[in-house]
Amino acid sequence: MSQIPQKIGLILTGGGARAAYQVGVLKAIAEFLPRRSRSPFQVICGTSAGALNAVTLAVNAQHFRTGVKYLLGIWTNSHVSDIYRSDVLGVLVNTARWLSGLLLSVIGINRMNRISLLDNAPLASFLEQTLPCEKIQENIDAGMLHALSITASGYGSGHSVTFYQGVTGLKPWKRARRLGMEAKIGIEHLMASSAIPFLFPAVHIHREYFGDGSMRQIAPISSALHLGADRVLLMGAWHAEDEEGRRNRMDTYPTLAQIAGHALDSIFLDGLEVDLERLERINKTVSLIPESLRASTDMRHIDILVITPSQPLEKIAERHIERLPWTIRLLLRAAGVMRSSGANLVSYLLFDKHYSRALIDLGYQDAMKRRDEIMAFLGYDPVSPESDMPQ
Repeated sequence: MSQIPQKIGLILTGGGARAAYQVGVLKAIAEFLPRRSRSPFQVICGTSAGALNAVTLAVNAQHFRTGVKYLLGIWTNSHVSDIYRSDVLGVLVNTARWLSGLLLSVIGINRMNRISLLDNAPLASFLEQTLPCEKIQENIDAGMLHALSITASGYGSGHSVTFYQGVTGLKPWKRARRLGMEAKIGIEHLMASSAIPFLFPAVHIHREYFGDGSMRQIAPISSALHLGADRVLLMGAWHAEDEEGRRNRMDTYPTLAQIAGHALDSIFLDGLEVDLERLERINKTVSLIPESLRASTDMRHIDILVITPSQPLEKIAERHIERLPWTIRLLLRAAGVMRSSGANLVSYLLFDKHYSRALIDLGYQDAMKRRDEIMAFLGYDPVSPESDMPQ
């Protein structure tokens, strides 16, 4: 193995149940690396469902394969009821609470506190039982991890807030509509970062309520750079279609499911795609600046490797829609989610082991096809016997 002089950052984006794809890529990387390797990522940044994957890796930074194995155990055995209540009583009570809160708000009585379409209390209980967040600081102190960050969106301030925990000397930052704040990462940060608007309730941290971190996250890559990453591996949850393929003819009025799916795409994907374009332009600009003058500027070239699904995830979700609990299917049927046009929305909500396994397999196969590229990016010799690639 060659020496790695730079800090490698890992960015795990949001996407609800789509984040299972990231686990497949991580599984392949764990197989690429020598056995008993520490995490190759010194800076780990997670948003929304990607935050769960990020914290799990940070907790297990000393043994990368152990962390990935734990994630595989979570996602390959996942069920909707592990994330939000799908039992008859839970759905009825939460729906009645939401409708009554909405009605009372219309007549001037504010009763919408902690009201959402779905009750994600099971996720909070699961995380509290399974994620020992105190190990994050232990791994930082042991030199296994440089920094971890979780991003959430403040409903009061309108800011995208990146909560970070890392080595001494990291400085908070403030930019237009976004800031970095030092914190001791806990379950509340995970719950806030994954609180998809309307679907899951907002979470109160410090002085305001926070929702899903993908909202208003106009520069998703910047957090890793602020925390010291020199190069970045980004795992997305969208299929890179060409623009021609996206402009399908549509003669019928969109269902609520189509509108909701479109809104979630906007929340989870738009900021990231724009930030990638911005970084590409900066890198091109830096390449035009003579070496002798680069030191006098704040601009630097950032190597980035992006791994995204080779297939549309909504198409995979469409094959598994019937695996949603009947209570949730009934709740969402009126929104049009049982039609193929609603599969995009379902792809974010389908926390089912069969769907997750399909995404994990896709991520694994996509990464396997790019093995040499990934190994070189991580600083390994792809053909070296020291890589200890399992047969």
